[in-house]
Amino acid sequence: MQKWLLTILLLGGFTLLAQTTQKLSLEQYADYETVSNPQLSPDGKQVIYTRTWIDMMNDRRPNDLWIMNADGSQNRYFLEGSNGAWSPDGKRVAFTKEGKPKGTQIFVKYLGVEGEPTQITRLEKAPSNMAWSPDGQYIAFTMFVDDKQSWNVKLPKKPAGAKWTEEPRFVDKVQYRRDRQGFVEQGYTHIFVVPAEGGVARQVTSGNWDHGGSFAWTPDSKRIIFNSLRIPEAEYAYRESNLYSVEVATGNITQLTDRKGTESNPKVSPDGKSIAFSGGEPLETFYTKSQVYVMNADGSNLRVVSANLDRVPNALFWAGDNSGVYFTAEDEGNVQLFFAAAKGGARAVTKGTHVLSISEISANGTAIGTRTNHLAPPDVVSFSVSNPDNMRQLTKVNDDLLANIQLGKVEEIRYKSVDDFEIQGWVVFPPDFDPSKKYPLILQIHGGPHAMYNVAFNINRQLHATEGYLTLFTNPRGSTGYGYDFANAIQNAYPSKDYDDLIRGVDAVIAKGYVDTNRLYVYGGSGGGVLTSWIIGHTNRFAAAGVLCPVINWLSFVGTTDGTGWYRNFEKYPWEDPSEHIARSPLMYVGNVSTPTLLMTGVNDLRTPISQTEEYYQALKILKVPTVMVRFNEEYHGTSSKPSNFLRTMAYLHYWFGQHGGAPVGQK
Repeated sequence: MQKWLLTILLLGGFTLLAQTTQKLSLEQYADYETVSNPQLSPDGKQVIYTRTWIDMMNDRRPNDLWIMNADGSQNRYFLEGSNGAWSPDGKRVAFTKEGKPKGTQIFVKYLGVEGEPTQITRLEKAPSNMAWSPDGQYIAFTMFVDDKQSWNVKLPKKPAGAKWTEEPRFVDKVQYRRDRQGFVEQGYTHIFVVPAEGGVARQVTSGNWDHGGSFAWTPDSKRIIFNSLRIPEAEYAYRESNLYSVEVATGNITQLTDRKGTESNPKVSPDGKSIAFSGGEPLETFYTKSQVYVMNADGSNLRVVSANLDRVPNALFWAGDNSGVYFTAEDEGNVQLFFAAAKGGARAVTKGTHVLSISEISANGTAIGTRTNHLAPPDVVSFSVSNPDNMRQLTKVNDDLLANIQLGKVEEIRYKSVDDFEIQGWVVFPPDFDPSKKYPLILQIHGGPHAMYNVAFNINRQLHATEGYLTLFTNPRGSTGYGYDFANAIQNAYPSKDYDDLIRGVDAVIAKGYVDTNRLYVYGGSGGGVLTSWIIGHTNRFAAAGVLCPVINWLSFVGTTDGTGWYRNFEKYPWEDPSEHIARSPLMYVGNVSTPTLLMTGVNDLRTPISQTEEYYQALKILKVPTVMVRFNEEYHGTSSKPSNFLRTMAYLHYWFGQHGGAPVGQK
């Protein structure tokens, strides 16, 4: 009897132990999954979506397609691949994955039919923006087309069996493309179609212009509406686009718009009579206004339908009754769904603290997408646009990972900065936070700089919380989601008063009484790396800093980055007047730096080339400022595309901060 009772008590003890809450650990990152691109079947009964997991053995993040009933039941693995798209009859799914002879290819899988999916392309380059024709006969996609150049010169004959160096690449156009080794290709992106049963992919558009990346079939499957991108040779940094219609059978092209500015994301109304698109103002500033436009299918009767909303529209969807256009937009840390009537006037459809990513709205008004917030990773949701408050969560992808995890709570903070700007931010607290104690504080700065920190789940900050840090993240001037004037406040003035926005946020948190002012830390990547290096050149109040993928010297940066549009961030070219480029370069203030600085950049970075990091490292070393440069292998712009490099980024930051007085656990 006693032995039986002891067994029960032991079993009960193990049950209690299993239910004890724990803190999130870096080791658990390997179990973290994400979901994206859910698509509702034409009959509304099933959903396919992409599920991305972490393969630590091969240091990659593979994609699988999963399928479930529209109510979330029978959620199961479907096949390996991503970018799933239902055929119009709902009997097939097109998707992409690695194929033969190599690289990404398009496949089609018949539902309910045994056997492997059919590979329907054998392309030399990866396809993008895949879309079925409404009649189900074709699949359209975009692909980069090489425009190889050479000079008609005669060289001595190559000896038999000789192994010569590969021919050099000629670059003589504004439009070229870099791979991760530098200038490799020049050419243009064009539209192709391939029979849905498989066959030869046929190029539909051609010419010396670049397809903008978005297109839409007309309901009769005879034409494709697309946007072009022209880059005049005489205006290197200026870009302009228009909408066109191409006949799929003949390749004949008709221009639909001729307005100044940019046009993208065309969507044809269900009845085929109207076209909606996102239209940007002429590029007089680095950040431009954008609106939802609607016009007749022939380009006539062009009008703005979202003028009352000072937000940037994304992901356009026509209402099933042709009455208007749904779209998502950033809005003060959230991403919401909006509706713009075809007659004009925009309004919010959803509300709440979340980031919504809508991938489809059916003819009957069922929206499907993903939703996330501070304490909930993205999951698939669906709702009726007529009753958006009744949002149904269809997946629970990370519930097993987070079941017994105590996450750090997140609180919003708003404060005033210079010019009476109101700045929004958030503070993440350690899970066992005690307001009577003092905690180290990390200021995290976003990149862009035209971007927006939002209320989405962020595993980085939760790992900072586990280590015992408070984390402050804010949206200083220049951020999106707060209107055109707010975002454009840094035009020809970056960095500048955004520094004040960040520092006043630190002061606002300190005023709450639970921050150890001797243990302040700061880090950011890309645009956040710019501002981090700017901050430590203007104040010594931070105990340590992490500068990731920065711009240090605007003079050398603008001619070596793959983003040549950065010339527009200054009133004049550097050879005309270098004064602003010099004044805005963190390198010019390195003599003021005393903050121990960790530098981390990918060796293949073309957006903020590692030479920028090297310039800063050399200067800091000369000045005897404690610094380490970490050069991440197999990384483009960032330090975390490989799972192992994500782990290193977090571990190195925590170690560096810990070595300079950070949270006790960070000193291990």
